[in-house]
Amino acid sequence: MEKIFIILLIPVVIYVVYYLLNRTAKNNAAIKRVLSDEGKNILEQEVAYYRHLSVADKQEFETRCLAFLDTVKIEGVGVTLELKDYMLIAASAIIPIFAFKKWTYPNLTNIMVYPSHFNADYQFEGHADRNIMGMVGEGAMNGQMILSKSALEYGFENPNDGQNTAIHEFVHLIDKTDGTVDGVPTYLLDKAAIIPFMNLIREEINKIKEDRSDIDTYGMTNPGEFFAVASEYFFENPAKFQKNHPELYTALSRIFEQS
Repeated sequence: MEKIFIILLIPVVIYVVYYLLNRTAKNNAAIKRVLSDEGKNILEQEVAYYRHLSVADKQEFETRCLAFLDTVKIEGVGVTLELKDYMLIAASAIIPIFAFKKWTYPNLTNIMVYPSHFNADYQFEGHADRNIMGMVGEGAMNGQMILSKSALEYGFENPNDGQNTAIHEFVHLIDKTDGTVDGVPTYLLDKAAIIPFMNLIREEINKIKEDRSDIDTYGMTNPGEFFAVASEYFFENPAKFQKNHPELYTALSRIFEQS
């Protein structure tokens, strides 16, 4: 009789243990993780945008960096990645969407980091045409991003030059959320503001062509590239951008909801 009781008790014990473990796992998942001191130091030293945030906003920024790193796979190709690389990529992702608390990147699953510049065939060695610093994948590469490690680090080492490759590529992803990279992020623009913004882009591109603008000449390529190039400048050196491009500064402040 005692043996029968023990046999009948085993499934009950298993269920109770499973229930407790499962409940504990759920509770642990609900506990907000905290970024390591090393990670915080990297943000403080390397990311000017983060340094200028309030204490509460810094905590929010850190939490969202962790959430990004949990959902997007980042891997080095021909290069070993360090914590600094992960933190700079995460910061680049969060900066342009920081005002949008629930924003994620539904069109991104994987980021490959190359040691240096690469070409259109994704080669980073032995080719003279290696002039690409970052790329958002299309077609078979949809959902992928490629970044040059050297360009990633350079973008944060020079915070006032208005150039940041990683931010550039994440702005492309924001632009692409509506299906096309055309310089008009329709999810972030009121319908009434779309045509005025398109006209503003055309005017600014003409200024670059006429050598009347300090926005990088790569912005002349097309409206999509202009939007990404201008956004780099906007986030890297907002004071200078506002002084030199007040109308465009106002437009981007509204799009990205920056005060």
